[in-house]
Order: sequence, then structure tokens, then C-alpha cells
Amino acid sequence: MTTKYLSLAFAMLLTIAASAQNPFIKGQFTADPTARVFNGKMYVYPSHDIQAPADKPNLRKDWFCMEDYHVFSSENLTDWTDHGVILSQQQVPWVNADSYSMWAPDCTYRDGMYYLYFPAMVKPDSITRRFGMMIGVAVSDRPDGGFVPMAEPIKGVYGIDPCTLIDDDGQAYLYWSGRGMHGARLKPNMLQIDSEPVAIGNLPDGSLKEGPFVFKRKGKYYFTYPWVPVEGETENLSYAMGDSPLGPFEYKGLIMDQSPTKCWTNHHSIVEYKGEWYLFYHHNDYSPQFDKNRSARIDKIHFNDDGTIRKVTPTLRGVGITPATGEIQLDRYSELSKKGAAIAYIDTTDYFAGWKTVLHAKDAYVRYDDVDFGAGLTSVSARILEGKGKLLVKVNDKTVGEIIVRTTGTVTVPVRNVPTGIHSLSLTLANGGPIEVDWVQFR
Repeated sequence: MTTKYLSLAFAMLLTIAASAQNPFIKGQFTADPTARVFNGKMYVYPSHDIQAPADKPNLRKDWFCMEDYHVFSSENLTDWTDHGVILSQQQVPWVNADSYSMWAPDCTYRDGMYYLYFPAMVKPDSITRRFGMMIGVAVSDRPDGGFVPMAEPIKGVYGIDPCTLIDDDGQAYLYWSGRGMHGARLKPNMLQIDSEPVAIGNLPDGSLKEGPFVFKRKGKYYFTYPWVPVEGETENLSYAMGDSPLGPFEYKGLIMDQSPTKCWTNHHSIVEYKGEWYLFYHHNDYSPQFDKNRSARIDKIHFNDDGTIRKVTPTLRGVGITPATGEIQLDRYSELSKKGAAIAYIDTTDYFAGWKTVLHAKDAYVRYDDVDFGAGLTSVSARILEGKGKLLVKVNDKTVGEIIVRTTGTVTVPVRNVPTGIHSLSLTLANGGPIEVDWVQFR
């Protein structure tokens, strides 16, 4: 193996745990999350936003900048592992490695191999200049790394945002955007298209459509995509349905409204896992002042009896069960009282430090659902950032402990009659305040 590939293999051994709630990847920017289920485990293949390097004067500092891909995996959607860099722009022979254009990827499995599809800017002397961005493939015998890129991009595919679908009959399809939405059959080798690209039409007009994600459910094909209806607005998530993998599709409506955080883009995927359906998407949670640095999220998605999709309201709580013995970030709440409570960044010079819950009026509360209390818990700790007063710790609205806050730091008090199993947890300000709380944890 070359030094380059040895370094890549070593990096993949340095797995880093990420916790639950939205955004579910901490400490780095992740966008365009494509989720896939392999071997009974959820894998997420996002793009990786970074700040434009200062020593690259030709790069726009106000635009998307991406040089590599990570992959993340989880069995419970609560504990996530970062398997490190699985492919970088320097490894791909046809990519202009000064373009930092490794945008939204996808991955699929066929006959013992995993195929990573990705868009990037071709070299100036590349095989074509018809379109600056093309789509390539890297292949591995495992989903979490070892991907080897092909020497050339896929001929006849000019664009971005690849998505794959393998139909029930075994036929594979590739979809992409760029100068419109397109789809085509893939050859059995998964490296070439096997038909002329088909334009996906019959969708509402707008200033921008991109990021197609296609899936099949109960015999129906869903063509989902981000869409900016009017110039100057941000992307919503929309969808159409059809009876054939290449259409025609009939527009049905919205999956998610435009971003509440004013993030211009919202790129997504939809996947079933252990009997539930999930929407993976992104907002700019860790970068409120610059929406080209984004963070991946998850929420459940539901269908009506006729197969249409119920609109998803983005949450901070996200999905998964949180163990009571871990640090519970109440700021990723299920419910916040309408008066007397707020969420704020802990450090506005380092947004990755996360958020805090601020309770500043009597009876103000924050509730966090789906906590696994296990059995035999005897104490609870809270990390206090500011304030004085008394906090009531409640499980299913019954008080199990009282935290008297006199100073900052970690305060530990006994708890009583904590029920076993999965319940909701809440913190209520009984008196005093305002009190700023980072996390709580049971023992």
C-alpha cells in the first residue's frame, strides 16, 4: 500500500463517538446526509463543510468548501461513531484538488461491494469541459472505508447530488441534478449508465431544484428534492410520487418548510430502519452567522394511509433513547415553557461548545422525552453555569429531587422514587433564577 492509503487506513481506526439529539454530529460540520442501512446498522454519508483555507486565495470565502468525506454509523441512532476520512479530493485522479468541491455523496451496496458516488469539479485538462461538475465512483468491500476511486468520472453524467436506487427486480438507477433533474439506468457494474439520461419534469417552477433523493415504499416511487420556490428564499423539502422509477412523477407537496435558522440549503435522505422511517437533513446549528457551514439532523417521518407524506417539523430533541446515566442536554428539548425559559449558546466564540438552558421565571420548565432511567438510581447531578435558586427534578411530572443552586459548577443531590424504564424528564424553576444549566446526569 502507498503511504497515502496507509494513512487513510490508520485514520479509519480512530473512531470518535458522537452523541444523540440534533444536530447529531458534534465537533465538525456535516451537510447533505445520505443515510443507508447496511448489515443491520445505520450509516450516514454526509459532505464535510470546512472554512476555506487562507492559503487558497482563489477560493471564495463566502461559499461552500469541502475536501473529503467521513462516514458515521450507529445501531441505536443515539450513539454515533465517526470512522474518519473515507475519501479525499487528493485521492481522485480526475478531480481538481484546488476546487474543494466534494459535494453531496451517496453510497449503495451490490454483490459484496459498496459504491460511493460523489460529485466534484473536473481538472481543467479533463476529459470534458461540457459541465464543470461530474460524478465519480469509489469502491470498497466494506461500508466504513477502504474506498478506491475510479480513474474517470461516469461518462454522460454532468451534474451534482448523486442518488441511487436498486429496484425490486435488481435494476439500479442513478439520479442527479444540475441543469435540471435527471435519472438513468446503471449497468450491472454500477460504474456506467445504461440508458440516455431522462429529464425529470412535471415539477413546480422555482429558482432552484437540486439534491434528488429517490426511494420506494409499498410499490410507489418517491422523488424528493430541495426546492427554492422564489428567488431570495431558502430551500424547502418537497416530493412527487410515481409508478415508475424514472417517472412520470406527480407533485404532492412539502416534506419540510423553509429553514427556521435561515439556512439557504436543506439537503436530505429518507430511510426505513427497524420499522420506523427517518428524515435526515441539515441546518446551520453550529454556524448561525454563516449558512455554508451546516450540521446534520434526524427526525421521524410518517406517511398517511394513501402513501402521502406528513410534513415534518424540525426538532432539537431528534430521535433515539437517551440513557439517564449520560449527560442529558436539556437544551435539545422536547418542550420548553412558553414563558420564563430560553436556549442560548454557551460560548459565541466557539459554537461547538453547544447550548445551555436558561430558566428565569418561577414555574418555567424544560422537558426532555425518551430517557431510559434503568433501575436503582440514587442521585442526580447538574452542571450549573450561572444563577441561584431551587430547581425541581421531575420524572413524568412527579418530583424526584430538588437541586439547591448556590454556586456554579456541578451540584449533586439525592433522588427518590425514580421509576424504572423510559420516561420524560423535566427541570422546573421553583424559586430564584435566572439559572443556566448545561446538563443533568443520574447515578
